[in-house]
Amino acid sequence: MTDVRVRIAPSPSGNLHVGTARTALFNYLFAKKNNGKFVLRIEDTDAERTSKEYIDNIFDSLKALGLNWDEGPDVGGPYGPYTQSQRFDIYPKYVQELLDKGFAYECFCTPEELEQEKEEARLNKKPYVYTRKCENLTEEEKAKLRAEGRKPAIRFNIAKAQRAFHDSSVLHFDDLVKGDLHVDTDLLGDFVIMKSNGAPTYNFAVVIDDMLMKISHVIRGEDHISNTFKQILIFEALGAEVPRFGHLGMILAPDRSKLSKRHGATAVSEFVEKGYLTDALINFVALLGWSPSDGQEIKTVDEIAQDFRINEISSSNSIFEYDKLNWMNSHYIKMLPIEELKERLKPYLTQYDLNSLSDAQYTRMVEVTREPLTLLSDITDAVAYFFGEGVELDEKAKETLETETSQDVLKTFVEQSADWEWTEENLHEKLEAFRGFYKEKGIKPKVTMWAIRAAVTGRLCGADMTAILAILGRDKSLNRIKAVMKQTV
Repeated sequence: MTDVRVRIAPSPSGNLHVGTARTALFNYLFAKKNNGKFVLRIEDTDAERTSKEYIDNIFDSLKALGLNWDEGPDVGGPYGPYTQSQRFDIYPKYVQELLDKGFAYECFCTPEELEQEKEEARLNKKPYVYTRKCENLTEEEKAKLRAEGRKPAIRFNIAKAQRAFHDSSVLHFDDLVKGDLHVDTDLLGDFVIMKSNGAPTYNFAVVIDDMLMKISHVIRGEDHISNTFKQILIFEALGAEVPRFGHLGMILAPDRSKLSKRHGATAVSEFVEKGYLTDALINFVALLGWSPSDGQEIKTVDEIAQDFRINEISSSNSIFEYDKLNWMNSHYIKMLPIEELKERLKPYLTQYDLNSLSDAQYTRMVEVTREPLTLLSDITDAVAYFFGEGVELDEKAKETLETETSQDVLKTFVEQSADWEWTEENLHEKLEAFRGFYKEKGIKPKVTMWAIRAAVTGRLCGADMTAILAILGRDKSLNRIKAVMKQTV
């Protein structure tokens, strides 16, 4: 195999989409598996939609996912610059080469004339293909058009290129993912490679960039298949080696529509902001269209890279199952070392005074609340009752505290706990005995604990009650109970 060089070439017209992240991941895995290079190129030729904010988001998101590139705008490399807008002086030379070889020609058609052609094709119920009326203009005709103030665009001559390198009008290529793909090039039409203002079009610029950066394999979404046929012909017309192409199926929402914001987060930065761990996200994304050989789904990027086989990627579309991602994220949260988890949770606890807790109390609070966390952001609500003097009662807590049984439990608890040693170990023993005391009176243990939990936390579910009481301390715990007793007696 030739030296493997792959690239991810996002357009900075928005935040890095999870679909682009998957494309980047599969390129990264392919490079890592084959001891190759992973290149980042920014395709920012659409000046109106490009912003530095989006470029920074692409950099930050890829780095957060651990997809570090070997060459790119920030780290440089032997084939830079790696930002397309800085490469505009490169493209005219190759346009001229195609003109000289007869694989391109000047087109003076106005937008109005082209629109009229399209309308005629529509009326005749035929697919629109450019009529090539500018292909054989004489120099005199071109001079006259220039004198009228017309500036030509440059079109690629599909038919000439196809005839020069292939036996028929049908162009085939062996896709790394989908196998044999082909098209009748007579249906493509001569396409513009350089606009009348001198700007290269996507299909031309990307070929020149891939050629000069010695890209060996192009792995991208299946929405580019129609572009690939055109790009293969440009590579051939320039006498360049054609890369191997592989096209990935689309990522669809659970309802099988295009994944969009109405389904939830779609940008990597949105997932991170919501509290998804990047390790979980990258692990989940790797399984969109690919399966590990051993059936073990929880894997690090390095483990995935060792097992990765591009020919085993599914050619079908993949469903983005948020439920599975949530399960996987929950698993990764449980796997985090406690000290790391404490740091990861702090951005979601800024509304609370963490200084009111000692490090030991904060550690214990995280230990007893981490189990049900699906997202890091879930911690915000999960620990609300650990802060402040009082708590807000939810409806179920209010209902519970209105019963005579609950009031009796609270009254007795306050009386009996006055001289308890307020440590978690001792509280566990005392609460066991307390539940037993009420069980003998025919009160179920859960009813007994609901009363205490409702008074102390304002809700009927949450962390282990002995841990909550120990973290809050005697005074705060009893004050909350007494406050509720006063309100409901």
